[in-house]
Amino acid sequence: MDSTSEAHSGSRKVHDEESTEIPETAHQISTDSWFQVGFVLTTGINSAYVLGYSGNVMIPLGWTGGVIGLILATAISLYANALIAKLHEYGGVRHIRYRDLAGFIYGKKAYSLTWGLQYVNLFMINTGFIILAGQALKAVYVLFRDDHTMKLPHFIAISGFVCTVFAISIPHLSALRIWLGFSTVFSLMYIVIAIALSLKDGLKAPSRDYDIPGSSTSRIFTTIGAAASLVFAFNTGMLPEIQATVRKPVVDNMMKALYFQFTAGVVPLYAVCFIGYWAYGNNTSSYLLNNVNGPVWVKAMANFAAFLQTVIALHIFASPMYEYLDTKFGIKGSPLKIQNLTFRITVRGGYLAINTLVSALLPFLGDFMSLTGAISTFPLTFILANHMYLVAKKEKLTSAQKCWHWLNVGFFGLLAVAALISALRLIAVDSKTYHVFADL
Repeated sequence: MDSTSEAHSGSRKVHDEESTEIPETAHQISTDSWFQVGFVLTTGINSAYVLGYSGNVMIPLGWTGGVIGLILATAISLYANALIAKLHEYGGVRHIRYRDLAGFIYGKKAYSLTWGLQYVNLFMINTGFIILAGQALKAVYVLFRDDHTMKLPHFIAISGFVCTVFAISIPHLSALRIWLGFSTVFSLMYIVIAIALSLKDGLKAPSRDYDIPGSSTSRIFTTIGAAASLVFAFNTGMLPEIQATVRKPVVDNMMKALYFQFTAGVVPLYAVCFIGYWAYGNNTSSYLLNNVNGPVWVKAMANFAAFLQTVIALHIFASPMYEYLDTKFGIKGSPLKIQNLTFRITVRGGYLAINTLVSALLPFLGDFMSLTGAISTFPLTFILANHMYLVAKKEKLTSAQKCWHWLNVGFFGLLAVAALISALRLIAVDSKTYHVFADL
């Protein structure tokens, strides 16, 4: 065990009233209720990504595989996240970053590897968010002016700019507060409208085709890719960073937030996923609002709500990078201080500019979901969670429990490799079909 992981990040340490060691951070910690943290988690899983699961998950898996897969993904994701949450104060140290926890348990190399995996994970999630925001804006534009003058890359650029303005305005994760309320309203707007219009279309439509498309070989790859998308749907890859904001007792309160996320929080996701697939079958789009029929103003409202919610959700997933940079460069004091404001404009603006460029270059949303699940969600959420818990609690675990955790490590390791191969194949196929800066 290496308890010097915080030295790797170059930050000093402080202690709370219970003598728990807390790494220094430029952002607020221990200020939020479990309910607010539960809403942060729920905002993540009910982001506009839910509008893609009918097409990206249900079509490759069909009814049986899709329903069972979603239920299993929910259960194993709750279990894996609970393992990480229970290690938050392991060894008398408050592990407010995923990489700190890995570094404390394994050492310096694991600290760097985990930070690299997490950075890739969050960068790709944010790239997907900007693609989604661009698709939502384009959908609004097409409703009123389908003249092809403005294309998807233009809307992705606009989305990136709006996300940058929001990132500059909100200094840290706890400062979201009222924006989480707005996010919930926006989510309900596009989810309720998508469900209502899908139901209306489904009741009027002739019989749909629910057979899993493709050849036997392609089905294998699309099924594995869909499995990666399933775990992507429920996991943030930044649970310790979110848990850092919750009030004490941090483990008990985080478990309440997780139970909220994986019970009430998953209901909207399930509803829009299943009803969308029921209504359109194999013709379901990777962005459900492209399928629905209804009044123009209703569809415009749903798409604009999806755009706004995506801007808020992206800020959540970008916050670990912001916290790292703010802490590293000693950004403290009033967010409106000229020095702090200039720093956010320059650094966060530059980070999101790169995100936006990648989004416009390769706007293949389903492929990004699969690739992210393969190279970072599986390792961070399932492989590392089980192995870290195994190492940290080895003296207290029975032989059967140890075997169970090793089985999880092996299974998800194999699944991660298979999902990576599948995702790269999907990207290669799409790259032949579409060009860079494609107008999808």
